[in-house]
Amino acid sequence: NKNRRCVMEFFDKKYEIFKMFNEDWGLATAGNIHDFDGCTISWGSLGDVWGEIDNGRYIATIYIHPDRYTHKYLQSNDYFSVSFFDKKYKADLGILGTKSKRDGDKFALTSLTPVEKCNTVIFEEANLTFICKKIYYEQFNAKNIAPDVLVNIYTGGKEPHFQYIGEIVEVIDKR
Repeated sequence: NKNRRCVMEFFDKKYEIFKMFNEDWGLATAGNIHDFDGCTISWGSLGDVWGEIDNGRYIATIYIHPDRYTHKYLQSNDYFSVSFFDKKYKADLGILGTKSKRDGDKFALTSLTPVEKCNTVIFEEANLTFICKKIYYEQFNAKNIAPDVLVNIYTGGKEPHFQYIGEIVEVIDKR
């Protein structure tokens, strides 16, 4: 299938996967061009799951706190995108990581151009985008989280993050 070949070609390339999320940040987005939201993320992973031997589904996993307005969009849509940008867009990602759509159009405060593609929203300026079909989501169970993580991340009774696993159906690579 054409999408699988496209995705497989991406995984044949070498990328600094750990740096992509942790240092460069990503932008998780869901919805349609008329009603979407996205937020900056620094937690995520790429891998494969739920396939036959030597034929796993390539996935992106992202972690979103339920307080984020974007969580609502991830819950109610079957597709989402994860986009990465050149460093010159770091300030835009900072805005999208600190502002909420609840308070207004935070994307209007950035230089990013939203575009609808494959049942979700991507950005013209992104140099790498994964378009994902949501195949699993669940909120972390606090009783299963290591005590040191619980103390450092979820202080004051803060709810744990949700994980969203999306099968990568298309990769847009402008690098």
